[in-house]
Amino acid sequence: MSLPDLKELCALVCRCARDELVPRFADVGRTLKLDGSIVTDADHAMQDRLQHELAGHWPQYALLGEEMTARQQQELTHAAGTGLWVLDPLDGTSNFAAGVPFFAVSLALLIDGRVELGLVYDPIRDEAFAARRGEGAWLNGNRLGGAIPVELPLHRTIAMIDFKRLDPALAGKLAAHPPYGSQRNFGSSALDWCWLADGRFHIYLHGGQKLWDFAAGSLVLAEAGGRAETLDGEEVFTLGLEPRSVVAARDPRLFDSWRRWVAANR
Repeated sequence: MSLPDLKELCALVCRCARDELVPRFADVGRTLKLDGSIVTDADHAMQDRLQHELAGHWPQYALLGEEMTARQQQELTHAAGTGLWVLDPLDGTSNFAAGVPFFAVSLALLIDGRVELGLVYDPIRDEAFAARRGEGAWLNGNRLGGAIPVELPLHRTIAMIDFKRLDPALAGKLAAHPPYGSQRNFGSSALDWCWLADGRFHIYLHGGQKLWDFAAGSLVLAEAGGRAETLDGEEVFTLGLEPRSVVAARDPRLFDSWRRWVAANR
């Protein structure tokens, strides 16, 4: 299969992010979507720019962006067999609008219903996480992972937990009797996957992500040797618009331990 060159794709996305996101950081107009979430001028500018650039380089692929209407997104998922870009132009919009330097662009290429390429770029740290199915994952060109085991028991790990989307009973048990050593939540799902892949924390739990949140990052983690499932034990990735939960860890042994604790305490 002839796919876009990953280095060329990284260079394009990085250039667009530097042009469209960095100058608007913490100084941008914002509005509220119908669901109450924030959308900024930068979200739209980045999506429009990438849609134009990607069409110019690889016109054979359509693009599904977070800032499209639900009807447009649904139509695109139904016609995705020949190739589809899935884009979150600004993951971590609330951080971006508030001046918190933790946000990213997330882009995945789907072919025949599965992710073949994934790219997550953090323009503040100039960190580009990239993956190609079956070939590995990289951070700024340096290979990630290799299934390096995390030599820690569960109770000493650092966890990334998004509490607000979890069932209250499970969230309460995690707060009252945490099975890990410490907990974080930074506000960008796409970067969460990649930081886990790079070993910056060890286990992960999220109650509901959309396709554009997990498409690229889930491939980066898998190609770095990590594991992930939904709370119901299903594969996280599915070509649909319904939210998907995530239970994940950096290595299989730790994943098994974390998965058992979550299952026993739901």
